[in-house]
Amino acid sequence: MSTPVSIKAEKRQALGSRANARLRKTGLVPAVIYGHKQEVQPLQLNKKELVSHLNHGSHVFNLQIGDKTESVLLKEVQYDPFGQEVLHVDFARVDLNERVTLTVAIELKGDPKGEKEGGVLQQILNELEIECVVTEIPDVIAVDVSNLGKDEQLHVSDIKLGGSIRVLTDPDLVVAKVEEVLEQIETPVEGASEPEVIGAEKKEDAEAASAETQK
Repeated sequence: MSTPVSIKAEKRQALGSRANARLRKTGLVPAVIYGHKQEVQPLQLNKKELVSHLNHGSHVFNLQIGDKTESVLLKEVQYDPFGQEVLHVDFARVDLNERVTLTVAIELKGDPKGEKEGGVLQQILNELEIECVVTEIPDVIAVDVSNLGKDEQLHVSDIKLGGSIRVLTDPDLVVAKVEEVLEQIETPVEGASEPEVIGAEKKEDAEAASAETQK
């Protein structure tokens, strides 16, 4: 379960995409916190420290901002087009006793017995949307697939979570399956274009405008 992680943050003075780009070059990550009918607060955090906590599945943080501490829930992480560099982070203020909705990564555990029968394990769903008390948020949702046989599927409804956790994802969706996979050669479709990558610049400019409105 998620124990709040303490991390230092500083108020961010310069706003907008250009200011944030300069900030990232110094090893910091721009962020904002909002919610509980309080004003939006632009922040900056140490990138290396933040990424370390993200890699461990942390969702709840105690942000130490000067002499004040804010309990917050991680709401969104924006990455670069390659999914490697953290560009911006959104946090929402929370009471540790309130119920929240969020998505948590699914981690498959065990070796399916179906693999010994010639099947291959495929993970179809990578995360679940859940609702629970803040202090009961799991770092990951571990799912045992060792009993999954060839040509069998594991559905969301098969995942049992305890405590206050309620699964909101469609119970009929397939999480994982074991089946024989035939190799296929994909033929590119003529005239098909690459998907558009939406960067963080528009959001950062909007953030700057929002902060100016709050003044």
